Amino acid sequence: MRTFGVEEELLVVDADTWRPLASGEGVVEQAASTGPHRLTVEMQQEQVEVIGPPCATLPEQLATIHQGRLLADEAARAVGGRAVALATPVWPGSPSLVPDERYRRIRQHVGLLADEQLTCGFHVHVQIEDREEGVAVLDRIRVWLPVLLALSANSPSWYGVDSGFASYRYQAWSRWPTVGPCEIFGSLQAYEQQSNALLRSGAPLDDAMLYFDARLSATFPTVEVRVADVCMDPVHAAVLAALVRALVETAARQWGEGKPPRPVSVAELRAWTWQASRFGVDGLLVSPTRGNPVPSGLVVAELLHLLQPVLDEYGEFDLVRTVTAAIVEHGSGARHQRQAYARSEDPADVVDIALSIGTPRLPQEVRARTGTDPAGAHEQAQAG
Repeated sequence: MRTFGVEEELLVVDADTWRPLASGEGVVEQAASTGPHRLTVEMQQEQVEVIGPPCATLPEQLATIHQGRLLADEAARAVGGRAVALATPVWPGSPSLVPDERYRRIRQHVGLLADEQLTCGFHVHVQIEDREEGVAVLDRIRVWLPVLLALSANSPSWYGVDSGFASYRYQAWSRWPTVGPCEIFGSLQAYEQQSNALLRSGAPLDDAMLYFDARLSATFPTVEVRVADVCMDPVHAAVLAALVRALVETAARQWGEGKPPRPVSVAELRAWTWQASRFGVDGLLVSPTRGNPVPSGLVVAELLHLLQPVLDEYGEFDLVRTVTAAIVEHGSGARHQRQAYARSEDPADVVDIALSIGTPRLPQEVRARTGTDPAGAHEQAQAG
């Protein structure tokens, strides 16, 4: 089984007002230095990133996500804040750049983009044998990435305004020059040629700014899928990570069997991804097998049908099917945010629901939603 790990970007909010708190550096300083997780700063002081260790199983991944969120929240509490799984800010305002030389260079390079950039994504790393296999995987998973975005959608707000999108994070993030789907490369050489051409253009300052929706990691022997919002519910996050791993394994097998990737253009994929960003699972998604919009549940079912052989081998199919069905029926974080806000039109209610669903507070909550109590995970997922 391929190992897989996740990186979660979380917002930092004031523990009393629930408004954004510019204390990311302080949160990282307060984090415990022991254990497998790492807490790092991101571009803005109002966010932090939790980097989890590689995992072998879905229950292990769920426990790891819980532990990472606990670590971030405990460190945030130490500076008068909380760490919350929201993918965009729900209050009006402007973020504060972390005083790092690289971030200053980026700010000078991209201007207003950096001034407004406060988004939290969910990045999944999956082990690969080598970079050639990695490119073959990228070529074959690209048509399914919009479905992953729809399942994760958790960003209807943009600085206190309802954007009309399920994932406005993806729209804000797509303004950067290298974000989005890639064409079919066909070889590692072609992947490296395009990466080098983009770097020569000067639009990205370095290879860390090659923000493709899925890419080869420059640091680890992994494929890194970056299309998703951070999920409000950690169960959703763990299942999304399991879907990504199964998708990578399935794509690698297709490559080994000589099956070519689906010949879908970048222009089409941009349209498909826009559709997923706009409506999430609450509208139509473009089916990669049919090429036209159909109800989201049908597209999710197509993805599960493709991945079932691998998910069955890993013993994950039943839980993945249950949780994805719950997301389609009850909505992703975007719908929960809108429902919370509708009660009194107070952004604090959105933070309340995100903390309630997404941030574990007691050790028994972790046990109830890991492999030690699968029923607890099922009940939580079905409850929305």
